[in-house]
Amino acid sequence: MSTYLRILGIDPGLRITGFGIIDKTGQKLAYVTSGCIRSNDKESLPLRLKTLLDGIAEVIAMYQPNEAAIEKVFVNVNPQSTLLLGQARGAAISALVLANLPVAEYTALQIKQAVVGHGKAAKEQVGHMVTRLLQLPGAPSADAADALACAICHAHGGQGLGALSTSGFRVRNGRLV
Repeated sequence: MSTYLRILGIDPGLRITGFGIIDKTGQKLAYVTSGCIRSNDKESLPLRLKTLLDGIAEVIAMYQPNEAAIEKVFVNVNPQSTLLLGQARGAAISALVLANLPVAEYTALQIKQAVVGHGKAAKEQVGHMVTRLLQLPGAPSADAADALACAICHAHGGQGLGALSTSGFRVRNGRLV
């Protein structure tokens, strides 16, 4: 008997947070939905974070995922951008845990490895592979594709095409060293 799992993938961002939902039955993946939650640049930070939290809660209520996966973020060149991204990620994680979903976290390297087969893949390659793996009629937006890639990575147990092992490595500047 095949096991069924509905996975919500999240690509966090303060301006645009991508989401993607897939179903996994046995080893087969099926696309459910994807999209973006956008916050208003003109609103205060707390209101923008509330928009993200409420948007993710709405997606969860509508599609009833069993598990969630979210991309980890690393320090960027601009510390202020990193801080804002971290706060958006925190709002997303809060929405997930408030819905009692188990949450897995993956680095961009792990996600690219799982979907494309190597960790240095370009965004376009990730989008192309997501479209192929889920047999989509067209390419989703970049943020939605990244969220779907995160869900695919989780569906593959974080291993995916290349079975990247991260044990014994440290992360520096978003890369395993």
